[in-house]
Amino acid sequence: MKLYQFPFAPNAAKVRLYLAEKAELGCEIPIEEVLVNLVEGEHKSEAHLARNPHGTVPTLELDDGSFLTESLAIIEYLEVRYPILSMWGDDPASAAYARQIERIADLGVLINAAREIHTSNSPLGLPPNRPVSEYHKGRRELAVGHLERIVSDGRPFLAGDRPTVGDCTLQAILQFARFRELDLLEDAPNLRAWCDRFRERPAAKQTIVL
Repeated sequence: MKLYQFPFAPNAAKVRLYLAEKAELGCEIPIEEVLVNLVEGEHKSEAHLARNPHGTVPTLELDDGSFLTESLAIIEYLEVRYPILSMWGDDPASAAYARQIERIADLGVLINAAREIHTSNSPLGLPPNRPVSEYHKGRRELAVGHLERIVSDGRPFLAGDRPTVGDCTLQAILQFARFRELDLLEDAPNLRAWCDRFRERPAAKQTIVL
């Protein structure tokens, strides 16, 4: 398998963090990583568009030559193929809760923060749109506040006492925000403490580049 990725792209970083955490747990998944430089426009190349018509990363090339182009679909595929040491949970209740946390981190924080950045200070040179940026900032702040309240009980990870996909999702967008000099945790001391702890993990140290 091949993972086409760019380290600063949040959805690609999410999958890379997932793979590193999975390996840290003792389940190393054999995947070759291939760089697609978004800043230089390689995602718009004919070769990449043949893999992924949307021109996005990550894109996972499977052994049969087919492709998966959505980060969560990639993770779900790998979790089914390599079910040992699940990054969701060991029982239906914990798995459902971990998925709920991941959806808050993804739909609430990652997507809104990415749109906020791309309509205000886009690294891809997209035109600014202040009203749209402010809207997504407000939605992002609501989700960050929700997660801040969740971790206020002192839990070490977002979903409890072990890392799950949600931790990878939130760390990925925090890195992208730092890349654009945006502090998403300005009013979230509990999440900041979680972030600092998570970044000290071996998987994070080998994956997070900023």
